[in-house]
Amino acid sequence: MQIMKNTSHYLSAITAFTVWGFFSLILRPLASYSSLDILFYRVFSSALLLLLISAVIRRRVWRENRRLFVALTVRQKRGVLFQLFGGGLFLTANWFFYIYVVNHVSVKASAFAYLVCPVVTTVLAWLILKEHLTRGQWMAVLLSAIGCGVLSFNNLTDLYYSLIIAFSYAAYLVSQRKDYGTDKLLLLSGQVIFSALLLLPFYPAYRGPIPQAAHFYILIGIIAVCLTIIPLFLNLYALKQLKSSTVGILLYITPLVGFVLALTVFGEKLDLQQVISYGLIVLSVGLFNWYNPAMREQ
Repeated sequence: MQIMKNTSHYLSAITAFTVWGFFSLILRPLASYSSLDILFYRVFSSALLLLLISAVIRRRVWRENRRLFVALTVRQKRGVLFQLFGGGLFLTANWFFYIYVVNHVSVKASAFAYLVCPVVTTVLAWLILKEHLTRGQWMAVLLSAIGCGVLSFNNLTDLYYSLIIAFSYAAYLVSQRKDYGTDKLLLLSGQVIFSALLLLPFYPAYRGPIPQAAHFYILIGIIAVCLTIIPLFLNLYALKQLKSSTVGILLYITPLVGFVLALTVFGEKLDLQQVISYGLIVLSVGLFNWYNPAMREQ
């Protein structure tokens, strides 16, 4: 019954995480460009589009949310500002490291990051938001840590970058948990515009030669619209109604698609050590959700 009531929110989360699973197909053709250049053009393009949407189409929503913000308490205003600026900072870090890892480390490492991300999110929520974890869930977290340890023996670089990606996105999710009634697309617009302002001072010094190939701008446009604005909005929309544990389960769609692409499209291989490590992670995921009271309620 609960699933039927929230069909649109489930479909939003499933669509967002499925789309992100195919991100490597768009990033790999851009491997000859620096990760910073891809990040610059991705964020600037997304920010420009969202700014135009907010200024031209959604001015009434902006005015309504401005009145809402003024009516909030001082503590609530700080919470909204943290969601805005903290969320923009976490997204910027997540985007850069994901692009770098896909193009310069491995697709497996980027997929592994989002396999660990739900557990990292839960631990952060326990530390910061004081959310309760059952004994079984702590067992799952320990098992996940063992899996990471196995991977680190000969793949320390993969583990290092995977944890950075996982932590940055987990921090973003935790920062967005509280609902202050703000419009989600407007909040996303502010986060991306803040990200663009954050990167703008670094652009003159760290940018490469201005790309001349038309396919670069076509792919950047696809990334901005189809792999940034739309899935992020769908993700925030899903979090309005679905429990974080439910969204966490659906997040596993992204690494599943990523692993399939890594093995089938990009020809990456899994050694025995990686199989054991990923197997422990998958087992910890199942154990974690088996002992999740919120899932039993659903």
